Amino acid sequence: MATKDPLSVGPHLPTSYEAADASALQALQDGSANEDQQKRALRWIIERAAGTYEAHFYPDERFTTFALGRAYVGQQVVKMLRLNVSTLRSMEDGKR
Repeated sequence: MATKDPLSVGPHLPTSYEAADASALQALQDGSANEDQQKRALRWIIERAAGTYEAHFYPDERFTTFALGRAYVGQQVVKMLRLNVSTLRSMEDGKR
């Protein structure tokens, strides 16, 4: 059963999830995730767990700081997904 979205209350609360989210993450971990599970797992990490695309301001400064920390993780995952790997490899080869 899905839990209520906690972001309206505060970013420090556990993230909502469904059984399919947990199943997708577990399949990703053990290397058996199909295409849909892989996409669902990444979407849950980026959008739900990290709150990457949410508003990060809260009236409480500690909540804001916590939300920004969560979002930073999601931003790093998104960055890695969008990197041009061939360019990165050629840059790494040039360092050797």
